[in-house]
Amino acid sequence: MDDCGAGKAPGSNAPGVVVLGGAHGTLALARSLGGRGIRIHLVSNDTPLPGWSRRVDGSSEWGGPDSGGAADFLLDLAATQNLRGALLVPGGDAEVRFVSQSIAALSGAFQVVLPPWERLKWACEKPLLYRRAEELGLDVPKTYRFTSLDEAAGADIHFPVVLKPNMGGGDNRFARAKVVRADDHDAFVSAYRDAVGQVGLDNVVVQQLIPGGGESQFSYAALWWQGRPLAEFTARRARQYPVDFGYTSTFVQVAEAPEVEAVARRLLTSIGYHGLVEIEFKRDGRDGTFKLLDVNPRPWSWFGLAAAAGIDLGAMLWQSANGLPVEQARVRTGTAWMYLARDMVSAATLVGRGTLKPMDYLRSFGAVRAWATFAASDPMPGLIDLPLTGWRVLTRRILR
Repeated sequence: MDDCGAGKAPGSNAPGVVVLGGAHGTLALARSLGGRGIRIHLVSNDTPLPGWSRRVDGSSEWGGPDSGGAADFLLDLAATQNLRGALLVPGGDAEVRFVSQSIAALSGAFQVVLPPWERLKWACEKPLLYRRAEELGLDVPKTYRFTSLDEAAGADIHFPVVLKPNMGGGDNRFARAKVVRADDHDAFVSAYRDAVGQVGLDNVVVQQLIPGGGESQFSYAALWWQGRPLAEFTARRARQYPVDFGYTSTFVQVAEAPEVEAVARRLLTSIGYHGLVEIEFKRDGRDGTFKLLDVNPRPWSWFGLAAAAGIDLGAMLWQSANGLPVEQARVRTGTAWMYLARDMVSAATLVGRGTLKPMDYLRSFGAVRAWATFAASDPMPGLIDLPLTGWRVLTRRILR
């Protein structure tokens, strides 16, 4: 692949990249581009993990994408930190929404590689996503729609179901949980009332639970440019933490899934997609179909797998945004990514249930070519991640 960092080193006239928020995906992007001499500036009001990387040249704290004056803050940053013309990459869901909605204001100072919100909302907001999927004839889990609490309480529902936020990025119990399971009517009514009280009626999605574990979880990962894919591959999200409804993937391996690729292409073509994207699916063993679950138009947690497998999506994004040639590459099937600390917990749970053999778990290490936090050339994030995670759990979940 071309050395996209040529002439782009920190200290040169090149503005580099401004990354908004994010955690492990942002860290992987910073390592990919920073290792090529590209200047990386982190702006965050959340986890400081990526800022511990030696590849991040500077960082700024802000009030967050939903604070008043967020766009003015970034425009001032571009002017005062010699970042005018930098590639602006949102690393979290709230940051994606903000950047997409603010393209008109931000594009005068930054390069923005995202569709405007009028198009992107059809991928980000789950009710719109599922409506578009149904229009395209794509499979989705059975989704229940309610106009009131009473209607939900009296609905004929086939259990178990899951409750999910309309879109990620909120700072409340429901948003942080990401998924809440209900196995019977009483549990559902209680969970639904609680969720509606936190985020509002229109922001709670109720779906039937698709049976199956990691063997059924697949993803499509790609870089799209002006409505077509520049690079793409599929992977199986074999393990996650927690094991039933993952807050994050813990073991992901490149795997061929042509049906997933075909469905993802149809969806993204329909909105003229532009930028990085990961789309989550689950194979329904009852009918063999791949059900569309979620779309992440940003660097995702296992973003580092792409470069390890031979398709460096971060480098390709930089090259495309700066008019540099993009060298095509082939993905290496079987290459894996692991979040070691959490995967050990997930594996122990699965071994205890009898769904994972200890030797199979040990063999999985042989395929790992990328780690969520560890890198020999950039050790500090790997050292700080575990105590940082413990502190966040204590302050955000236990004490709160």
